[in-house]
Amino acid sequence: MTKQTARIVLAQFDSELCDPQANIAKALPMIRQAGDAGADMIVFPELFTTGYELSIVGPHITELAESIDGPTITALRAAARDSNLYVVAPIALYHEDLPGVPFNSAVLIDRTGEIAGVYDKQHLWALERFYFRGGNGSPVFKTDFGTVGIMICYDMGYPEVARMLTLKGAQIILCPSAWCEPDHDVWDINVPARALENTVFLCAVNRYGLEKDLYMGGHTKVCNPRGRVIAELPDEAEGTLTIDLNLDEIIAHRQTSPYLRDRRPELYSDMLLP
Repeated sequence: MTKQTARIVLAQFDSELCDPQANIAKALPMIRQAGDAGADMIVFPELFTTGYELSIVGPHITELAESIDGPTITALRAAARDSNLYVVAPIALYHEDLPGVPFNSAVLIDRTGEIAGVYDKQHLWALERFYFRGGNGSPVFKTDFGTVGIMICYDMGYPEVARMLTLKGAQIILCPSAWCEPDHDVWDINVPARALENTVFLCAVNRYGLEKDLYMGGHTKVCNPRGRVIAELPDEAEGTLTIDLNLDEIIAHRQTSPYLRDRRPELYSDMLLP
C-alpha cells in the first residue's frame, strides 16, 4: 500500500567539470546521510556527474556519457540499496538501442538498487542541441510513497510537460536543473506556476557553482499544490534541502483550485499547431 508521505532530499550540488569519479565520490556520502535521516528519495541536479557548461563539457560528452550499466549508475544503484532510498541521477546517458547517441537524462533507481525508469530531457537549451538528442515522452513512475514525474530544467518553461505528467498521475514532479543566475527571476515564476496549475508538489533542485562564465546560484525550492514555496535553500552555496510531503494535501488543494476538474480539452486542439 502506498504510504502517501515522503521525505525528499534535494542535493544542491557543485560539480567538478568532466570528472564523474570525483562527483560520485562526493555524492555517495550525501546518499548515506539522506538514508540515515530516513529519507525516501534523494534528487541530484542536471548533469551533476559531469558539470553543465557545454562549451567545456560538450566536446567531451561522447566519452563522458555512459550506458545504464556503466560505472556511475552501478555505484549509485549500490548506494541506493545500501541506504534504502530512491535516487534520481541526472547524467549524460547512452540508450542500448541507440549506441553513441547521448541523451540528457535522469535515471530513477529504487530502494532495492533496481532501475525504476529513465526520463530524457525533451526541450534542449542552446548548445544542448549540438550534443544531445531530445527525448520523446513523459513517463511517470510509481514508488512506494506515490507517483513521481520528472522533467529537466528548460522543460519547466513548457507548461505542457508538467501537465502531461500530471494527467498521467504524477503527484510529485521533480525538476533537476542547471539554471543560470541571470534567469533567477524566471525560475521563481516557473516553479510555483507549474505547481499551482497542476495542483502537484513541485521539487526543483538546481546546480550551484561557477563553470567558466556560467554561474548557477542554486535557489533549490519546493512548492505545494497551491504554488506556495514551502521550503527553499536561502544561500547561494552547496547544500541539501530536506522536505516532508503529505500527498493527501493534493486532494484538498484540488477542491479549492479545481484547474484539472474544470479543464475543457475539446477546446485545446489548436495547442498542437506548429
